[in-house]
Amino acid sequence: MRESLDRLVVRISDGLALLAAVGVVAMLVHITAYVITRQFTHSPVPATVEIVSYYYMILIAFLPLAWAERRGEMISIEIFAPLMKGRVGRINEIFVALVTSGVYAVLTYTTWLVAMREFSARSFVISLSVVIPVWPGYFVLPVGFCLAALVTLYRGLMPKQGPAT
Repeated sequence: MRESLDRLVVRISDGLALLAAVGVVAMLVHITAYVITRQFTHSPVPATVEIVSYYYMILIAFLPLAWAERRGEMISIEIFAPLMKGRVGRINEIFVALVTSGVYAVLTYTTWLVAMREFSARSFVISLSVVIPVWPGYFVLPVGFCLAALVTLYRGLMPKQGPAT
């Protein structure tokens, strides 16, 4: 059972990180096309700034959260943790996982409310007479935060077995 859950967590977090990496490549191609068309045809790709801001950057920033949490690569301050061994250290790990998951859960809830508000309003921006719907990008945040909360909770509450993947 533990191995199946480990594989599921790895696949989901790796999949989201891969999707974010695809977002980086897409952003690179999009911005390159914008620069080339602006320089050579004096007609840049419309709404590049808006698409980069409302789609690519959000994908890049929020989808890999679960991946970073799974690998234990989020920013942390470990002043007293190395001093805590055995049972006290394990209690500390569980406490930190619960607090971190709680914060992610609150962020999931609040960003979900914002995403639903933007969805209801069908939010969009207009750039050079091009209408760009921006409401879909708002759903990336609650997905990223929710999965980070679940991974953090899983990583903190399940006893460690061997090196992290």
